[in-house]
Amino acid sequence: MPGKEQRLATLAVHAGQRPDPVTGAIMTPVYFTSTYVQDGPGKHKGFDYARTVHPTRLALEANLAALEGGRFGLCFSSGMAAISTVIEALDSGDHVVSCHDLYGGTYRVFTKVFQRFGLAFSFVDASDLSAVEAALTAKTKLLWVETPSNPMLKITDIRALCDLAHARGVQVCVDNTFASPALQRPLELGADVVVHSTTKYLGGHSDVIGGCVVTNDQAWFDKLKFLQNSVGAVPGPMDCFLLLRGTKTLPLRMERHCENAMTVAKHLLGHPEVARVHYPGLAHHPGHEIAKRQMRGFGGMISFELKGDLERAKRMISMTKVFSLAESLGGVESLIGHPPTMTHGSIPREERLKSGLVDGLIRLSVGIEDVEDLIDDLDQAINRSLAVASL
Repeated sequence: MPGKEQRLATLAVHAGQRPDPVTGAIMTPVYFTSTYVQDGPGKHKGFDYARTVHPTRLALEANLAALEGGRFGLCFSSGMAAISTVIEALDSGDHVVSCHDLYGGTYRVFTKVFQRFGLAFSFVDASDLSAVEAALTAKTKLLWVETPSNPMLKITDIRALCDLAHARGVQVCVDNTFASPALQRPLELGADVVVHSTTKYLGGHSDVIGGCVVTNDQAWFDKLKFLQNSVGAVPGPMDCFLLLRGTKTLPLRMERHCENAMTVAKHLLGHPEVARVHYPGLAHHPGHEIAKRQMRGFGGMISFELKGDLERAKRMISMTKVFSLAESLGGVESLIGHPPTMTHGSIPREERLKSGLVDGLIRLSVGIEDVEDLIDDLDQAINRSLAVASL
């Protein structure tokens, strides 16, 4: 039917993609150029300098905007560059209320970089709307939330949060990295801005660093586009090509990530050596009902607490054979890590404990391998870590 909106898997393959007009190549070319020839001063074909605008990047930006259901997409050289650009759009003296369970790099740039320039930040449990409301001041300009959060997998009711914020004239930015637009579209729930580390699920293959911002708001786009060009933290053409390759299989990959993670989470929940499992797909999870309402799947991320001390947790994550001990997440391969000493080491321990991030917490990025092999691997590592401790 003409004009009917395309569905996600179709958008993932086709949005922003056009055959090359010169050769008919079906894949978007990688334009390795820094500048463009002009017919006269200011007379060009829409491109003048690659930091400002680039054809491979334009295709990626259109693709990501379509996946998030947004009008405007902007790409950056990393997730942190995307996050920083959103904060750079604020003014000295502005106040940001952020979830207290968030990526350590985000906490670091908020507190160690932007506070030096007169911005103020408060960190609260964003899943508790009364705590968010209590933190708002006359100077609050932005609410920052991750849902599911990193690494505790807390769930925030995006629509309720946006209603609360907008009633006070406050904008909302959602870091959608853990869910991806295959599972959650915050703009449809009222968010003003969405950010991603495209390094993770959008790229999906652990071979490229990137970030993006998507919005429907013209004013936000104008500010962010100005900063993208002025600050210049843009991705290169090959990075954009790799990300475009990754987004084409996003819906398929996310189905397998979710399926595997649910199976692993249920197995860990019944394991005698596991004290606690954090996964929004489990019925006992405090945010389970909200996640069912605002997500199309529960994601590929799990956190759990192993019985025993910190040293046992460190031993266990060093004993896996299929899970690789590494930073990052969202690739096709399964990763295991220790947030207190790895991804969240930049957050002071007392702040980590406020969000429930205990010293023995282990984080899994569940990949697309055969799930039986993943379970066998976790079991052998858990058992070996206990055997070593008893020697």
